[in-house]
Amino acid sequence: MSEQDDEPRHAASPTDYVLTELQLYGYRPFADEPDPRPLPDGNRMASAIADIFDALIVTLEDTRLEPDLPGLLWSTVNVFHRAADRIERELDDNEQAQRRSQREQDGSEVKSVDLERLTAEGQTLIEHRNAFEQMRDQAAELYERHTGSAWRPRSGSMVNHKAMTSAMIDSRDFVAARKRAAQEVLLPPGPKIVVTGGLDFNDHRLIWATLDQVRAKHPDMVLMHGKSPKGAEKIASCWADHRKVPQIGFAPDWTKHAKAAPFKRNDAILEVLPIGAIVFPGTGIQDNLADKAKQLGIPVFDFRSRRGSA
Repeated sequence: MSEQDDEPRHAASPTDYVLTELQLYGYRPFADEPDPRPLPDGNRMASAIADIFDALIVTLEDTRLEPDLPGLLWSTVNVFHRAADRIERELDDNEQAQRRSQREQDGSEVKSVDLERLTAEGQTLIEHRNAFEQMRDQAAELYERHTGSAWRPRSGSMVNHKAMTSAMIDSRDFVAARKRAAQEVLLPPGPKIVVTGGLDFNDHRLIWATLDQVRAKHPDMVLMHGKSPKGAEKIASCWADHRKVPQIGFAPDWTKHAKAAPFKRNDAILEVLPIGAIVFPGTGIQDNLADKAKQLGIPVFDFRSRRGSA
């Protein structure tokens, strides 16, 4: 019997496992590791998307499937749009995880490393989202070129965050910057003025005259309101349409917040930090917004003493 026969069988070491994996599959980043590989080259990416469109068009044109071509091209753009949406949802989960990790920080290395990992993961997700949005926009341009119609998603918004990406220093800066970036994409530039009023207040002369005075002082103003179907806020919305003033409607989310929806909506409006609030007669909802605005140091122009309608 040789000495090799006497040697007991050893279990494979962790190092042996890693080396075997590398030999068989190459490097594969795991879920808890940042991926060091670069993003696709922009020019090659654009060329590949153009090739996809050309292949579909050349193949289906002058055939019985040509009537289905616009739908297929729309779906091609939508593939990239849905990928960007999926990553945006992952970013939401990552942000919540970062907030939890921030609260759990106790000075230990384990907690600190976990927060650093989540921050790096969030930065990677932003890069992925921006890449897919760029691909979607390039595909949308090709769709419009070939069909003559602008591409629009069936539901939701078509937002490009590419210009909002910036270097993040730590987790708190990452979360705050992402929140600011999302607001800057969706909110038009200019000083924000919020108008609130009850459903039964219809003094359109007062509302229009007041808003004209504000606009004279702030020509680039943006009107914010609660998106009520009638009353003071509806009149203010009509004023903005007529004066070509950008406006943002904050509708209450009754499904999510039930009876608290109007008050949660007030919080969302004030998070934008308007430079002033115009409060016309209404209910406790208007009182709530006025009180919270004053607490934040936002000037309140109060017309609640005027009751009735014109």
